[in-house]
Amino acid sequence: MKIQLTKLFLLLFLFTSCSETISDPVKIIPITTDYGDFNVWTKKIGNNPTKKVLLLHGGPGANHQYFKSFESFFPNEDIEFYYYDQLGSTLSDNPQIDDLWTIEHYVEEVEQVRKALGLTKDNFILLGHSWGGILGIEYALKYQDNLKSLIVSNMVPSVPDYNDYANNVLALQLDPEILKEIRSYEAVKDYTNENYLGLIHEHYYPEHVMRIPANEWPEDVVNAFAEINFPIYLKMQGPTEFGIVGDASLKNWDVTERLNEIKVPFLSIGAEYDTMDPVQMEWMANEVQNGSYLHCPNGSHMAMWDDQQNYFDGLINFINQL
Repeated sequence: MKIQLTKLFLLLFLFTSCSETISDPVKIIPITTDYGDFNVWTKKIGNNPTKKVLLLHGGPGANHQYFKSFESFFPNEDIEFYYYDQLGSTLSDNPQIDDLWTIEHYVEEVEQVRKALGLTKDNFILLGHSWGGILGIEYALKYQDNLKSLIVSNMVPSVPDYNDYANNVLALQLDPEILKEIRSYEAVKDYTNENYLGLIHEHYYPEHVMRIPANEWPEDVVNAFAEINFPIYLKMQGPTEFGIVGDASLKNWDVTERLNEIKVPFLSIGAEYDTMDPVQMEWMANEVQNGSYLHCPNGSHMAMWDDQQNYFDGLINFINQL
């Protein structure tokens, strides 16, 4: 009888220990705002106490799905990372409150997510892509003492400069007749016209957004584009694909004069065929106090898909040297 009880206690101990070590990778995080409390979705992949990367997706209003390419690279290098749908995005709450959609709100949201995930200056690596890059820079300018490192992927430090590059460099590379037709829809603000969208998808996206034939785009990227929260995107980014023309705080966003305030290790990732100017992305890395630049010679705005070898080799090398 004594032996049977001992076995029973041993089994109970083992079961309890295993239960404590197995945790759900999905974590729903409550976010407090001036307009109420809401929930955002996160998911942890991997386990590393010193390398924890929080991914900030683009949009605004896109979602984590197009980051799925990271699953083919980070786990092999023992890099822990987190998917995160920002408030208003697919798996998170979507409050119908226009005043919520500001840079300031999203910065505070990231800080609440950081605290809830237990990320600290000893392990917290923030990677923002596109709009997420803007958010990452703004977060660092306010909260860099909580960061181990900041990575800005495919984003420049000035939206007015981005708009100028899109309209006066990239747009002029299009066939003049195609550009004329695109401009005719934009002139009357007919941005949702199927012909307009078709022209953009056929002639602009394959050159500068992702250099993969549209019918071969990865399902995760297609889903991310299909599920974008258009009201948020429209308010902040604006309807045109040639630059950012939405909310004034975003279309006038320019932190070129403040880059030297960023002191944490910094990586800027740019691509040869990006919607953003790779020259300016390299320049940004030289303006911060401790910056590096990674160039993807075959890539565009989604270089994590169309120039994966260069993108992930450089990114992983940077993280492993922190």
